[in-house]
Amino acid sequence: MPGSLKEALTWRLLSQVVPLLQAVMTHKPAGPPDGGWGWVVAAAAFAVNGLSYGLLRSLGLALPDLAEHFDRSAQDTAWVSALALAVQQAASPVGSALSTRWGARPVVMVGGVLTSLGFVFSAFARSLLHLYLGLGVLAGSGWALVFAPALGTLSRYFSRRRVLAVGLALTGNGASSLLLAPALQLLLDNFGWRGALLLLGAITLHLTPCGALLRPLALPGDPLGPPRSPLAALGLGLFTRRAFLVFALGTALVGGGYFVPYVHLAPHALDRGLGGYGAVLVVAVAAVGDAGARLLCGWLADQGWVPLPRLLAMFGALTGLGLLAVGLVPVVGNEESWGGPLLAAAGAYGLSAGSYAPLVFGVLPGLVGVGGVVQATGLVMMLMSLGGLLGPPLSGFLRDETGDFTASFLVCSSFILSGSFIYMGLPSALPSCRPASRPGTLPPERGELLPNPQVALLPPGGPHSTLDSTC
Repeated sequence: MPGSLKEALTWRLLSQVVPLLQAVMTHKPAGPPDGGWGWVVAAAAFAVNGLSYGLLRSLGLALPDLAEHFDRSAQDTAWVSALALAVQQAASPVGSALSTRWGARPVVMVGGVLTSLGFVFSAFARSLLHLYLGLGVLAGSGWALVFAPALGTLSRYFSRRRVLAVGLALTGNGASSLLLAPALQLLLDNFGWRGALLLLGAITLHLTPCGALLRPLALPGDPLGPPRSPLAALGLGLFTRRAFLVFALGTALVGGGYFVPYVHLAPHALDRGLGGYGAVLVVAVAAVGDAGARLLCGWLADQGWVPLPRLLAMFGALTGLGLLAVGLVPVVGNEESWGGPLLAAAGAYGLSAGSYAPLVFGVLPGLVGVGGVVQATGLVMMLMSLGGLLGPPLSGFLRDETGDFTASFLVCSSFILSGSFIYMGLPSALPSCRPASRPGTLPPERGELLPNPQVALLPPGGPHSTLDSTC
């Protein structure tokens, strides 16, 4: 056989065999495995959540020391945490886009290194500007690369137990607050704020091994290749869907008040007359209620008894009322008091806010499909950054003008209640006037919440779908 003919036949054979081998090696399961390695991913997301939002919530304990050291107002020091929150959420679509292109594993690992460097840099700050750059920009950018990819990857591993898995991961926030709040107060008492930030830099470096646990998973409905443009990678086309647009607007308003207790709950307790460790106890009670509610609400949502959008609107409203109660508690008599009313209000707020958190991310696959959940998570974080940037400084400004945080918590609770009202425009958020027929299970790339109002909501469980009604 002539050499040229032999080479032609060889190349033709390879062109047929290689795609077959690639198809076998990249076989996509019928759907999310709903367990298995997904529980390892849930544990990694638990740690990521604890070392991001949990640490941010406890960081408010250091703000009075920073205000005293630099001789600045509460409003000025509040920008340290506010910038970290805003950058972390505003840049979250970048983290989602990078993970869409390169995978969540390397992106989260790099984010862990950046976060650690931000804390180390801030430990040597000579002005508030250095803290704005270190904690606000550098650490915030690192957090932006870890949270959305980790949570989006977790949502891809589960279907029937998705909200429970997300709730389990989000309990890292409360568990971390429970552990880090007293630990940070102890570090501040013994090493000062510089030593505390330096040690926190070592702790946040643990985000890197968490990223190594995020094993990639291919599912039906995934794009055939990487996005062709940066805009496509960011997922901005999701805003063309009415349901996602309503959800995004409501979430942006909720973010205006949701993060105020992360920054000012401990200073509010100090203003109410509690001592340093009394303020820690208030933060801890809110954290315990938050953590327990995330698990309970995750289990409840997965039962399919109530549509997810309806639960989202309900617990969002309860969160606003809880924040309102925190702002209205009376001043305690002395620093030795336990501050019973404030503890009760903080516990109520923690329960409602913890119930709200897993629903925000648990409803996303139903709105955009599993294939777009990572991008949608990043976009939601970006929208909440608008509120995260506005809320804490506004709270600090009102505190400087009025002398306490009462007006701050009242105004910020109104943001949450307004966002919860907008959630009522989501499909199945409100009861309707006649029974709807039970639809079949939808393919994962379509999502469970279709724009057609005559289709009932299917929770991730499929067979346990909730019968709703339509007009």
